[in-house]
Amino acid sequence: MPQDRAHRGPPAVPGFRARRRVPVRGVAGARAARSNRARRTLLTEAALGVLADAGMRGLTHRAVAAGLPAGTTSAYVRTRSALLGALVRRLVELDRAEPTAAAERAPVLRTADDLVEGLAALVAARTRGDGRRRSPARCACALESVRDPGPRDILVPRENPGREAVRAFLAARGAADPEARTLSLLACVDGLVLDRVVAGEEA
Repeated sequence: MPQDRAHRGPPAVPGFRARRRVPVRGVAGARAARSNRARRTLLTEAALGVLADAGMRGLTHRAVAAGLPAGTTSAYVRTRSALLGALVRRLVELDRAEPTAAAERAPVLRTADDLVEGLAALVAARTRGDGRRRSPARCACALESVRDPGPRDILVPRENPGREAVRAFLAARGAADPEARTLSLLACVDGLVLDRVVAGEEA
């Protein structure tokens, strides 16, 4: 007896895979996810501004959500610890972009002058404009990490092209333990940035 073909799909074509239809709810879900990420980014950058202006004591859900509907911050980060963690992650993301951009401009450090110029550019980036605004927040997070292991784990130095370039430069010149020397050199940069910010000076 022949099978009923009324409910069978079109015959398969060799080498052709039918395009999967995305459910409407899937598209809507993707849009909602993008919207949530955008709102989280907005809130974490607002939190950076609050921390820079008011310090750790001023970092509250209410202060971060100023100008937004009540409860907006709590809807995305329910606790202060979660808010601080999200803030630190965003800070690290923004900080990593600076040495990465510097490495793209000068991918290979050939001379000591190149190294000094690159480090000076990093100091300038963190003591002017948006970078200067982030620097007090960075210092506050570093001090908070002495008591709270959460920010400390996030603030651990990460690999980025700028750090790799400095390490490669030192290794090529026979520096003993170029990794440790790189971390020490970048720690000096952090100290110089702090000195400039506290003194109210720009690089």
